Amino acid sequence: MSVTVGSESTILPSSAPTTSSPVQAHEMVGEGKAWGLCTAVDLQDCQPDLIRNAEHIRRYVVELCELIGMKRFGECQVVDFGSGRVAGYSMVQLISTSLISGHFANDTNNAYLDIFSCKGYDPAVVEAFSKDFFKARRSTATVTLRY
Repeated sequence: MSVTVGSESTILPSSAPTTSSPVQAHEMVGEGKAWGLCTAVDLQDCQPDLIRNAEHIRRYVVELCELIGMKRFGECQVVDFGSGRVAGYSMVQLISTSLISGHFANDTNNAYLDIFSCKGYDPAVVEAFSKDFFKARRSTATVTLRY
């Protein structure tokens, strides 16, 4: 079975339930189903001033959590460190059902986001919102059900 997110297709394990109609990944998480849903979003060619702004990154987390119905636990950590090719901000936000993390690469203006939760959410919504928020030219998302 495959789940399509944006232009990407992800193969799910053979133990995943099959159906004759399209199944959304977020519908496959919960009691008696997958333990959690992990979406890795890669953003290419982001607007440089947005990925180099700690407050913009914090606002992204707040707005994303509101959009997908996740409850933040504690404050979002945003730290600028590294040198050369790996320099840039890293972000971690605990949520009541797991966490959101991200790495923002100054050298390439790319961002790498991970959203893991044992509560379902729509990966396509996460990808589209993230791409728009950081004004990325391109994005890809990989969705994995965790059992």
